[in-house]
Amino acid sequence: MTISSLLISALSQGMIYAPMALGVFVAFRILNTPDSIIDWCQSYLTIIFLTCLGGGYYNIMSGIMRGLGDSVSALRYLLVATVINIVLDYVFVARFGMGVPGVAWATGIAQAVSAVLAIRKILNMKNMFVLKMQDLFPGSSYFRTLIRLGLPSGVTQAIFSMSMIVVQSLTNSFGELFIAANVIVMRIDGFVMMPAFSLGTAMTTFSGQNIGAGRMDRVEIGARNGTFAAMGISAVITVLILLFGRGLMGIFTTTQELIDLSYRMMKILAPGYIAMEVIQCLSGIMRGAGDTVTPMWISIVNTVAVRVPLAYGLVALTRTPELPQGNCAMMYMSLLTTWCIGALLTFILYRTGRWKKKANLV
Repeated sequence: MTISSLLISALSQGMIYAPMALGVFVAFRILNTPDSIIDWCQSYLTIIFLTCLGGGYYNIMSGIMRGLGDSVSALRYLLVATVINIVLDYVFVARFGMGVPGVAWATGIAQAVSAVLAIRKILNMKNMFVLKMQDLFPGSSYFRTLIRLGLPSGVTQAIFSMSMIVVQSLTNSFGELFIAANVIVMRIDGFVMMPAFSLGTAMTTFSGQNIGAGRMDRVEIGARNGTFAAMGISAVITVLILLFGRGLMGIFTTTQELIDLSYRMMKILAPGYIAMEVIQCLSGIMRGAGDTVTPMWISIVNTVAVRVPLAYGLVALTRTPELPQGNCAMMYMSLLTTWCIGALLTFILYRTGRWKKKANLV
């Protein structure tokens, strides 16, 4: 991969993200963002948009490595990025007093390091293949396959992000304390979700490799064992959150009221991580078989038809003279319910076996 190709890709992605960034800034007002934190939000997003290429390149290169059977390197580079992110968070915020922009720069730099490490690894895997310039321009048949497999996943993420923006407007209506608590919970959520996302990716690779080898029997056994193992891991994590949650919240703040609110919200959400493992693992199996459409429709139904209406509905039902905005806990009750419904839908559609037909088309 040459420097020129990286610059061309960076320019093209920058042209996409620039208007997106402008749109997000305008949307702050629509989302009822408090004036006291709107400058922080804009600073954070500006830096994240400027540094987003690192995460994109890491995801592409780690996908190639996992497809070649080297999932260890992808994990190692992710761990390196996580450690760098944590260290830079402390240095930029606690030492240099950079505040929210410092957190954004720490994330961007960590992602860039992981991307560089992954690209270097790919370029050094000459015993498996040699990456040439022409390889960056796939033929029409490969391009159609990539679009057919990748577009549903992209649509899924886009719809999920849009629903989060819609729900964020409701979140912001509860004021700065709840917004701060939500940030803390989502920080913890990011780490707790790692096993789910990692195992889901592993199941995709496992499914694709075994289907390519004609071993559908191993796919079904792996799906069952992998999902049960993932649920067991999440059950342990849930127990740890319930036992030591206050200590985890205390890492991010010393304000007792904020710790108590964050912990109360996290207790509501914690059991849902078991359901999330079912969604990620079984969806990963279907994606590995070439069926990216079924997970897409599950996500659309879950976010558009369940998550958003349920959040607004539960909050509206709990409005009282004492709680004119409603009960903020309903935000997390709606998310927990959405995850459970998503797990049930994913399990039912996996059990139909229709995803197996897609394996013959890839």
